[in-house]
Amino acid sequence: MFARIMAVVLAVILLTTACLTGIWWLTLRNRQIDARLDYLISEAEDIAYLAGNLSGDSLMETIQDRDSATRANLNRMAEKVNREFGAYIAVMDRNGNVMTNSRTAYNEDPEFMDSLNGEEITEAFQQILAGKTIRLRSESGEAPTFTVGVPFMMGNTVTGAVFIRTKAQRIESGLAEILGRTALFAAVVAALSGVAVFLFVRRRMKPLKQLETAAATIAEGDFSVQVDEKQGDRELRELSGAFNTMTRKLQSVETGRREFVANVSHELRSPITSIRGFAEGMADGVIPGEEQPKYLRLMADESKRLSGLIDDLLALSRLERDDAAPEVTTFDVNEMLRRAVIRRMNDLEAKKIDVSCEFEEDSCRVRADSDRIEQVVINLLDNAIKFTPEGGRITLESGTKDGTAEITVRDSGCGIAPEDRDKIFDRFFTADRAHTAGKGTGLGLSICKRIMEMHGQSIRLLDTEQGAAFRFTLEQDT
Repeated sequence: MFARIMAVVLAVILLTTACLTGIWWLTLRNRQIDARLDYLISEAEDIAYLAGNLSGDSLMETIQDRDSATRANLNRMAEKVNREFGAYIAVMDRNGNVMTNSRTAYNEDPEFMDSLNGEEITEAFQQILAGKTIRLRSESGEAPTFTVGVPFMMGNTVTGAVFIRTKAQRIESGLAEILGRTALFAAVVAALSGVAVFLFVRRRMKPLKQLETAAATIAEGDFSVQVDEKQGDRELRELSGAFNTMTRKLQSVETGRREFVANVSHELRSPITSIRGFAEGMADGVIPGEEQPKYLRLMADESKRLSGLIDDLLALSRLERDDAAPEVTTFDVNEMLRRAVIRRMNDLEAKKIDVSCEFEEDSCRVRADSDRIEQVVINLLDNAIKFTPEGGRITLESGTKDGTAEITVRDSGCGIAPEDRDKIFDRFFTADRAHTAGKGTGLGLSICKRIMEMHGQSIRLLDTEQGAAFRFTLEQDT
């Protein structure tokens, strides 16, 4: 992932650098061309100044004077421009008389001089004689050319024109060298930018690399890994915090799973060991024949306990299926509470527990899955019987509040330790840790919680001074 991001970033840097370099190069090129054309126009203006101050009836009369200082100056300036640009220079008055200093240009590049287009020159002279300063680029001929021209005046009248034409390559020469230096500079800038971005991205990607390594560690089954939550920007810090929260929860679930497996293994092993021991004792004759009925009863009880544990596991598995849904009907929950007491009457009488039903109304009709809710009532009542001491008291209550039925099961037992109250509905929390005595795997209350969640209702442990009290809610039938 880091390599892909770096490749994209470097590609963007190179593309941006190339575009900016191209723009800068074109700007520099145009400026240099303009500067050289400005120089040619400046030279043409100097020549025009001299030509405009010539005395005599015509230009030709003056320039034919070999001793004329003006002629000498004109020739020197023309030779200078010829040497520098290989240019064709012409000075013409309004009568069409032309002084053309083209010897140097012709000697250096006769093909260029032969390729001059007379029509273009004539048209350019007409524009200049009209009082315009021209600056043109022409693509006609074998090679492009640049043309500049300025008028010269005597008083307020245009009396002639100065015309200079040169190859475009003479104006544009030297740009290739500048382009080379520019490209080298751009390459160095791109390289330095790439290194800087690489170091920056690498530092920014460090938290993601830690997350990747931590994720691989989790995939191998180690949920204790944590990442630094203080590195990176706000989004990465939040992601790291969420990742650490996830690993802590996974570690908690894994710890609970191991405890659950250990507890279930113990609960399964205990009755199986008892049944096998009694069976082997009777088969070996260790248990006398007259005592065998007693041990057969113990074996039956252990089998019943084993069957109950398996039923709880299967029930929890069915409730956790994605397609599990309650079969809602309308029934009287008070009647269900009375039936639950009757079904457990033998256990209640064996421990001499006093049971009372305190109903707000004689009938309390609700909408729910009656079989599932009966399972909740039986689980809560069984827990109350299990942890209520002999001669204790259990109370079943029902009432309504804001269109919701509230059912409460209270006992006068030992209660639940404060440190265990938040864990009591954890499916991996064992019952012998929630109460000071008793057996179980902690599945009963987990099953109750899942059933209430399926109904969109709640079940909770109430604050009591003595014993334990559980209350769950149901939709009241109106």
